[in-house]
Amino acid sequence: MPLLYTIGKLTVGPAMRLAFRPTVEGLEHIPDKGGAIFAGNHLSVADELFLGTVVPRHLAFWAKSEYFTGTGVKGRFSKFVLTGLGAIPVERAGGRAALAAFDAAIPALKGGDLVVVYPEGTRSPDGRLYRGRTGAVRLAIAAGVPIIPVGMIGTEKVQPIGARVPRPFTGKITIKFGKPLDFTGRPDDRLSLRQMTDEMMGEIQKLTGQEYVSRYAPPRAHPPVTGETDAR
Repeated sequence: MPLLYTIGKLTVGPAMRLAFRPTVEGLEHIPDKGGAIFAGNHLSVADELFLGTVVPRHLAFWAKSEYFTGTGVKGRFSKFVLTGLGAIPVERAGGRAALAAFDAAIPALKGGDLVVVYPEGTRSPDGRLYRGRTGAVRLAIAAGVPIIPVGMIGTEKVQPIGARVPRPFTGKITIKFGKPLDFTGRPDDRLSLRQMTDEMMGEIQKLTGQEYVSRYAPPRAHPPVTGETDAR
């Protein structure tokens, strides 16, 4: 476990548990060793913080690549912290640039690490669960590891979009872990990836009880239109 991550587990972790007292279900589904992907819904930037608080092992989160390349004191500090936490840089522009993060995650998973992926691709703008992108399943098949569904409940209340830090005593947090999904050996053609991703999102929905939207989440600057569907 990276040094800064260990320090956080010993300091920030206990403080978060004391201040928010999150309820946790399904910890028995987290393997004691070996690689796995945590795939969950995404309601708040606090999701990563609470997930890291309750999972006993190291979690490798994805972080925007610009956090690793900033200049000045702030930029160098950001790079130092994220590198020390074992984060994986990702190009949000997608395409070939984003494949570097994908490639970096495979050896981490094969080496026994846990990687966190949010299949919706962005935070939900309205609390609903949106259609998942196929990257998590592609990564699981490529690395030969299971996917553990994660359901976060209540994080959007303690740190809504726009809030800088989580606010204690503003809501109840529940974190649920589902049974591992093993997609190894399954076909990785486009149709199969879509079917497996939909299966994964269905398991996440069972944990959260969220209303499901069969289209991709819109950018936060453009709220969804009621009744709109996505043909992809």
